[in-house]
Amino acid sequence: MTCSDGGARLAYRQISEWLKWSTLERLRQSATEAEVLFRRLGITFVVYGDEDGTERLIPFDIIPRVFSAAEWKRLSDGTIQRVRALNMFLHDVYHGQNVIRAGIVPDDLILANAQYQPQMQGLDVRGGTYTHVAGIDIVRVKEDEIYVLEDNLRSPSGVAYMLENRQVMMRLFPELFSEMRVAPVDHYPDVLLRTLRDVAPPGADEPTVVLLTPGASNSAYYEHAFLADEMGIELVEGADLFVADGAVFMRTTEGPKRVDVIYRRIDDDFIDPLAFRRDSMLGVPGLLSVYRAGRVTIANAMGTGVADDKSVYPYVPEMVRFYLGEEPILQNVPTYVLRNADDLAYALEHLDELVVKEVHGSGGYGMLVGPASTKAERQAFRAKILDNPSNYVAQPTLALSTCPTLVEQGIAPRHVDLRPYVLSGETITVMPGGLTRVALNEGSLVVNSSQGGGTKDTWVLEE
Repeated sequence: MTCSDGGARLAYRQISEWLKWSTLERLRQSATEAEVLFRRLGITFVVYGDEDGTERLIPFDIIPRVFSAAEWKRLSDGTIQRVRALNMFLHDVYHGQNVIRAGIVPDDLILANAQYQPQMQGLDVRGGTYTHVAGIDIVRVKEDEIYVLEDNLRSPSGVAYMLENRQVMMRLFPELFSEMRVAPVDHYPDVLLRTLRDVAPPGADEPTVVLLTPGASNSAYYEHAFLADEMGIELVEGADLFVADGAVFMRTTEGPKRVDVIYRRIDDDFIDPLAFRRDSMLGVPGLLSVYRAGRVTIANAMGTGVADDKSVYPYVPEMVRFYLGEEPILQNVPTYVLRNADDLAYALEHLDELVVKEVHGSGGYGMLVGPASTKAERQAFRAKILDNPSNYVAQPTLALSTCPTLVEQGIAPRHVDLRPYVLSGETITVMPGGLTRVALNEGSLVVNSSQGGGTKDTWVLEE
């Protein structure tokens, strides 16, 4: 929020003034009201590793994160560029594999990757779009230093929090919205539905769209139900769909209804027991055969995980140059690939300075944060790395930017990241805001809610 001289940045000036005249008592009262609202909405999550294992409210901080229009344009342009290149990469690896022949990405990182789906080889998806909904995680280090931390191209979650955070903030602080021109995000469900209809099979003039969920036991089920309701489409489980006459149908009280687009929130392995895991009770038998025939669209496509794997991440900037002939607008975090001998040697010498991640890990798990680790933890992790160096990458410990956050001691800086959502149909749209995640524990760099992180509303100021 503040510059090096202590003054508020231009985008934050009104928020800075608001905080000056807001007492801590008033802010805490608003935070309590926000908690009551979220409790009514029923947005909960489980903190893994807790002794009681009970569901909790998603932690929410009432002090928004703010971006100027100029800042957001750079982020928006950069994420669109990146998603375009990643979609072209996915088409390529399931077709001509030119990126391998050109030596851009080592072949084993693709062809031996657990997320690579041979069933997708040679399959032409509508418009060449594999990832229709992408979440690109971004961190800021300095005022003008922004990096992509990772790409989420399978079924990125968290958008319900983005929408509910905004609703709660508008209810609590209408005066701020009347004073500041904050770009809206409540149209996200409409844009998502339009995006899904854009990619319906040819001939589907009034396409039927459904959201396929694993069921109520899934940790993101609230979001599945919320989005289906907001889009006005059916929320279905695998048992609600069946394949007949080369098409997919939904069981309804009025009889079978043809389905044209499936927004799936089920992992690849479980989506069709005839093509993937035979023991899956969550998917639709025969779905892949209809998909391969071009008679249904699945968003996101199967096999997108090969493009967001951490082992492939270091090569994305070169993909942008290779496929688009452009320089990347947004850069990667500098990354050491431990399958390379020199990078491995450096990482082992500097474990106390680096963040080391499993290439298939997620959610803040399977990683070592060097500066926060003990000598015993580093020794144990060193053994894991030496056992399989190709399973790890390492990055410098970034001094992530902080935002003012209401904590027990008062208002204090806490580290944040950002997940903008990118929707790709006939056009590519970036929601002006996204999900800001905040590490609520002092000094922590881990923003995942499963490990004590929370969320903030993200404001993009209009010109």
